[in-house]
Amino acid sequence: MPAPSPRSQPQPQPQAWPPAVYAVRFLVVVVLLYCFLVAIQLLSKSIGLMGADVSENFFEGVENPFAGLAVGVLATVLVQSSSTTTSTIVGMVGAAKGVALSVNAAVPMIMGANIGTTITNTLVSMGSVRRSQEFARAFAAATVHDFFNVLLVALLLPLELATRALSETGTGILAGTAEWLSGLFYGGTGAEFHSPIKGAIESGFDGIVGCLKWMGFRDGWLGGAGLMLGIVLTMVCLFLITKTMRTLISGPLERSMNKSLGRSGLIGILVGAGVTIAVQSSSITTSLLVPLCAAGVLTLENAFPMMLGANIGTTVTALLASMATDRSGLTIALVHTLFNVTGVLIFYPIPVIRNIPLRLARGLAERAARNPAWIVGYVVGFFVVIPLLGYLLFRSAPS
Repeated sequence: MPAPSPRSQPQPQPQAWPPAVYAVRFLVVVVLLYCFLVAIQLLSKSIGLMGADVSENFFEGVENPFAGLAVGVLATVLVQSSSTTTSTIVGMVGAAKGVALSVNAAVPMIMGANIGTTITNTLVSMGSVRRSQEFARAFAAATVHDFFNVLLVALLLPLELATRALSETGTGILAGTAEWLSGLFYGGTGAEFHSPIKGAIESGFDGIVGCLKWMGFRDGWLGGAGLMLGIVLTMVCLFLITKTMRTLISGPLERSMNKSLGRSGLIGILVGAGVTIAVQSSSITTSLLVPLCAAGVLTLENAFPMMLGANIGTTVTALLASMATDRSGLTIALVHTLFNVTGVLIFYPIPVIRNIPLRLARGLAERAARNPAWIVGYVVGFFVVIPLLGYLLFRSAPS
């Protein structure tokens, strides 16, 4: 009787892990995710310490919309938080008379803040730069948010300026709609949500900063040391999360998760908004998606609606707080909300339009994976050089 050929022999199936092993690995992932979030907070706030008190000086007296857009990008890159930038803008617009920042001047700044906040994702994706395929997925996940925000600004800023010029009141469509809505909500008592997740992350951050101070770091040196430590921790956590997630969530579980998210983009949008409201940071939410995409656990198509949801979720904290401010402050907070909601309505429902930022992100990621010079050129050019030139060129130009 002939021996069975190798092809006819049954192939060994991977053995399922005991429940205890799954539990331990899941616990490891939770700890790594916490360390990753603390590292992101350290990275963001250290840059903020190094660029403290810059944003408000930038905003004062800027009336030209293109200078305002550039200011929004630069200020958010410096403080590493769109929430900080938008809160500063809301505060300046809603302050007493005499503050030189009108609602019309603030609208492009809000748009710029949306672009500037995406640099965190891009920096996080560099943790996979030595593994080309993994980096291509991570960089695409990071930059799809960039392209979405840039395309949205390219559509809505000209529309806002055109409708402002045609309007008898001199108010654009976004500002005008927000002003009408503010009339409905103005007079609320305001609210503040204290997230336990954010509190846990802040505790980890405070512990690290306390250790650095104990070691003798102060002022700018403290920010520099925190930045370097944040970069190292982010890269290490990103590598370990990617490796652990690939073994923990694979096969049927991975397909099931992508199938669930792929069934309806609304699910992803709601998840992204919910997570962002819980952690009170869109940068944390979108940065968390980068290692999931890098590991192949989440497809770019399914991560994209979660990023759109994060854009909406990030407006909630400032919106609740602004309800107790001057009506102008509430108006500009509503502009931010309308801007992000409009972006979802424009880009997500129609597949052809939805695929534009996805294709652009994948194309840039492929080039960056082949040639690292693209990474440096993109980060420095997109987030620093172009906004800085725009600010210098249009700073003194009339509105």
